Amino acid sequence: MAVKNILESVRATLFEEMRRDPRVMILGEDVGRHGGVFNATQGLLDEFGEDRVVDTPLAESSIVGIAIGAAVGGLLPIAEIQFADFIHPAVDQIINEAAKLRYRSNNDFGCPIVIRVPYGGGITGGLYHSQSVEALFFSTPGLKIVAPTTPADVKGLLRAAIADPDPVIFLEHKASYRTIKGEYPEGDYIIPIGGADIKRAGTDVTVVSYGMTMHYAWEAADALAQEEGIEVELIDLRTLLPLDRETIIESVKKTGKLLIAHEDNLTGGVGAEVAATVAEHALMYLDAPIRRIAAPDIPATPYHPALERAMLPSKQQIKEAIRELARY
Repeated sequence: MAVKNILESVRATLFEEMRRDPRVMILGEDVGRHGGVFNATQGLLDEFGEDRVVDTPLAESSIVGIAIGAAVGGLLPIAEIQFADFIHPAVDQIINEAAKLRYRSNNDFGCPIVIRVPYGGGITGGLYHSQSVEALFFSTPGLKIVAPTTPADVKGLLRAAIADPDPVIFLEHKASYRTIKGEYPEGDYIIPIGGADIKRAGTDVTVVSYGMTMHYAWEAADALAQEEGIEVELIDLRTLLPLDRETIIESVKKTGKLLIAHEDNLTGGVGAEVAATVAEHALMYLDAPIRRIAAPDIPATPYHPALERAMLPSKQQIKEAIRELARY
């Protein structure tokens, strides 16, 4: 089994799927000759040509709109939004068109598009290159949202997203692109959309996370097990919408304690729905208050590295929160 980083896993999966199915195409800003701003699509144009790897104008609403039309016409388009921060002009197309197409057509049309979205901070990208946008779409029925954490998750979930008959927002954390490495499965490896993954089994505290924050939680959990014998059950959501409520509830029933950690803003984030789910379905199993760690409710990620670090959730924050919950 090969070892790849997250970025290499995205690129390799795109190559595999485009070779496997001639209906798969890529469109977005600079995805062709320049291979994308992160080089995720590097080499695709040379192999598949301009009909299947399409450099578009700087107009996100048209990128997603064209992808919707291509999907209705029988193709399997993958639309890249260069940075999550640029997705807002396409919100109308995503929420009012793609997410509602099956319903408004009485099931005559699906919308099998994948929207790849590099998101998150940690690269000192400042105001317009660091946003987390998952909460913006999280309350939209008709969409699926996935956020892979490992290279294996990337392959399995991206293949599932391409095969899905409805629109999928595929979140790729920019800070993980070259820093996170792992096994890249060969062959027809696929992960069904909708299931969380228990990355680490434990009995003392449940930690629910996703994306880059999951890796900080993972490091904190391993350290606490070695240093203090605290055994954390670590749940990687992987799919944000639909949310795997059953896995979360069963874990909390076992541990009695819940910490939720994510990089998006605290108010209205995915963590709020996880907390509400546990409060509704597993309240009597809790031995401590639910804790949340997230970015503060400020308008944007600061550019200065020290301020960015102060804003983003950290391994130390997560470690201390787990320790406090374990004391109850």
